[in-house]
Amino acid sequence: MTTSLRVEPYNIPAADLGPENPLPAFRNPVEDSSIDFDKQQIPEDGRIGLGWKTGRRVLPYRMQDGYGRTRNPRDFTSLVLENEFLKVRVLPEVGALVTSIVWKPLNRELLVCNPVFQPANFALRNAWVAGGIEWNTAQVGHHYLTMSPFHAARITGPDGEPGLRLYAWERVKCFPFHIDLFLPPKSKFLFARVRLINPHPYEIPMYWWTNIGVPEYPDGRVIVPAEYAFKGLYYDKCPTYDGLDYSYATHINNAYDLFFHIPDEQRKWEVIVDKDGAGMVHASTPRLKGRKMFVWGMGDGSRRFNDFLGVKDTPFQEIQAGLAYTQAHSIPMPAQTEWTWTEAMSFFEADPSKLHSTDWNEACDEAGRALESMITQSEIDEWDRKFAEVAARPPDEMLFAGLGWGALEKKRAESSGEKPTIPDAMPYDDSDLGPEQQPWLELLHAGALPEPDPQADPGQYMIQPEWRALLEESIRNGKGDHWYSWLHLGVAMLECHEEAQAEAAWKKSFSLKPSAWARRNLAVVAWKKRDFARSCDLLKKAWEIGPKIWPIAHEYGTQFLERKHFDELDEFLKGLPEDVCQQERIRMLAATTALRFDRFDEVEQLLAGDFATIQEGELSLSEIWYSLQEKKIARSVGVEVTKELKDWVRKELEPPYEIDFRMYTTPDAKYVAPQAE
Repeated sequence: MTTSLRVEPYNIPAADLGPENPLPAFRNPVEDSSIDFDKQQIPEDGRIGLGWKTGRRVLPYRMQDGYGRTRNPRDFTSLVLENEFLKVRVLPEVGALVTSIVWKPLNRELLVCNPVFQPANFALRNAWVAGGIEWNTAQVGHHYLTMSPFHAARITGPDGEPGLRLYAWERVKCFPFHIDLFLPPKSKFLFARVRLINPHPYEIPMYWWTNIGVPEYPDGRVIVPAEYAFKGLYYDKCPTYDGLDYSYATHINNAYDLFFHIPDEQRKWEVIVDKDGAGMVHASTPRLKGRKMFVWGMGDGSRRFNDFLGVKDTPFQEIQAGLAYTQAHSIPMPAQTEWTWTEAMSFFEADPSKLHSTDWNEACDEAGRALESMITQSEIDEWDRKFAEVAARPPDEMLFAGLGWGALEKKRAESSGEKPTIPDAMPYDDSDLGPEQQPWLELLHAGALPEPDPQADPGQYMIQPEWRALLEESIRNGKGDHWYSWLHLGVAMLECHEEAQAEAAWKKSFSLKPSAWARRNLAVVAWKKRDFARSCDLLKKAWEIGPKIWPIAHEYGTQFLERKHFDELDEFLKGLPEDVCQQERIRMLAATTALRFDRFDEVEQLLAGDFATIQEGELSLSEIWYSLQEKKIARSVGVEVTKELKDWVRKELEPPYEIDFRMYTTPDAKYVAPQAE
């Protein structure tokens, strides 16, 4: 058969993503991570960009934390690219996720194809789904658009075959990018050609990692042509640490990352194979020099996370490829520059006795030999040159519409007389614009944001300097001198670390028309100043003004908890509306408070429900459960809770499966529990 591209419905059980959180999540005030290069023995070529501009930031995006775990059948749009050897399925409305690659000769799925759509708290904006191939850019972490629609369009490949273009406008650092997927006739490889564009007259910190969810094979191994690796950020010879071979995911109890340091002159590739030597290979052109494996570990909490993410019948791990050696790096991308590369993926098999040799070099040599017989580096480079010609052309047909921010940026650039920042290869038009962009269109064309009801959702934020300038001008000329403009201006200011200016803007906003949004943001400033009492009082007033939404209740209640004001917290929680009480983060606050007052039955009841937004590495639920057991044991034998008792409980008792998300083992506890007489 020749290559085909078609649109198909794809029905799976899906949780509702829910509404976005209207409260702005401000950036970390520390933009660079502090790293001890010498202590961690990091080589010179691994220090460039390490920790640079890696502080967490989210704005102008809003948090996606309104989902649960109730799943109902849902039709997703899927785009299927297929030839004689491979069948590839892409979900454009879920971050352009490549959810499946089937090797047709064996009907073998190369990826972990998640049978459900179940968001979990792993991404920069919270929501993320496991499995498939995820494209991450802009900032360290699972990217902002991983749960958002991409534009998708049909393109014509080098040999006249159909290909698929996936593209978006990134709003934090304001750049366009696209991924072109190609499956040439008779090709055994799926090719992904990525193009990042810095349209600005200044350097930006760039980040890219392609994350590939693959099966966690029993006794499966990841092989990369590297002698050294970063385990965490400690640099050492690979793959053995403390007597354990970390290239085998199922041999290690704890979750871990392993970043391989491939020498510059070495071909860039990574394979994962089962015990029989079969699996998947990922190779690329040289720009994509980083390679990584991530595993959950074999501990009970790690297994729980694997199941929690919806892939219970198929334990999974990840192989990844990036622009830098680790995900703690940002790479300086020069002004007005394009970066491109090509990735190649396929089924892989080689001699299992050599792939699983105790001699790491022998395993690498065998994998490299097998890859060379499949496709050489010069062949990938030649495909890359052919794909470059396609990248310069507009697509042939739109298949799926993504977000409207690229269209809005195009309007803004046209209005200001600027040179277009988005090439014709990524077309946007007026049909892409929707309600989210409408207030900013009014600022552009009418000279002011509209003035909505303060009880309404404050809408989408903008931190881009050009939009801030328009907003400031609208206030100066009087057209936009109202509460809503000042609210949004304050958000842009604090995101630029202009604390005093932001505080003044929100005070002005509140004086023009009281709103919970201004009060809450002023509480953020007070907290930054360590004026905790004022911050709590401002959140109290924000709650009283309304709307009475769970994010404000959670922030208010958390401040009581952090200040150990349990009486006030208990009273506040008892007065909450029922819909707010049922939100899981409020239930966790309530469980902690009930535990404080020894209401054990209430704690157990609150822990019995489903929890959807537990973060990777978060131990909140198991810690509440452990504290409950400590108190119950201590009460039963008439003793105090001591450190020794705490240690024993964490060593000897296992939290219920449903709330056990521990990804690391607990040290031995040298303690004998007290016994009732």
